[in-house]
Amino acid sequence: MTPESDQTALEGSPESNGLPFEWEALQEAKNYRIALLSEFRPWLRGLTLEIGAGIGQFTETLSSLLPPETIIALEPTPRFCVCLRQRLSRARIVCGTSACLGAACTPNAIVSVNVLEHIDDDLAELKRYRQLLQPRSGRLCLFVPARPELFSSLDRAFGHYRRYTRPELRQKLQASGFHLERLHYFNLLGYLAWWGSFRFLGRRRFDPILVRFFDRFLFPAVHALESRVCRPPLGQSLLAVATA
Repeated sequence: MTPESDQTALEGSPESNGLPFEWEALQEAKNYRIALLSEFRPWLRGLTLEIGAGIGQFTETLSSLLPPETIIALEPTPRFCVCLRQRLSRARIVCGTSACLGAACTPNAIVSVNVLEHIDDDLAELKRYRQLLQPRSGRLCLFVPARPELFSSLDRAFGHYRRYTRPELRQKLQASGFHLERLHYFNLLGYLAWWGSFRFLGRRRFDPILVRFFDRFLFPAVHALESRVCRPPLGQSLLAVATA
């Protein structure tokens, strides 16, 4: 099972090399990040703002597609911003939240990967994204944990307020003034693995070896089927693309 790359909620975890331990497992999800980027790729052009960049694992993947100087990485945790500056010397790093960005920041695209679930007033956050984006042409590329029945002690440890259903996310995006272009579940096998590991067995930690096995040998085939044949009726996550 590929972990959800929570960007800001791991400060209470045991640490390795000065960073939260779970980043070791998250680092193994290379194919997962590449697949997610491929889903968003048609809408990523011009100035791109990543919300909640963490230590830059997805940002680094993003910089393989876009010129680093066109990326703004926004991250509220100061010590993660230090990592970002070391890892991405050419990207613009902003230490703060979306609320601290002024009218001078008008990106063509906003990428938010596993961040919205950490925010209590997620509707207000989505409205800020719409205000920041270029009107009528700016795109929000959004990725969030899915299905309330998967909510586990690990979600609580990460600081999640919720896991989303498709109708709930659609309603909140539309209430924020966005026009939906895509909205679908992502990673059906991950749904089953998350339920088994964290709901049924009650585990509270990712196993890097299992994450590596899933990411290398299972996930690529799963994603190929989901993206080329049929989107799944359920999934570990929800993916949305919406126009401001």
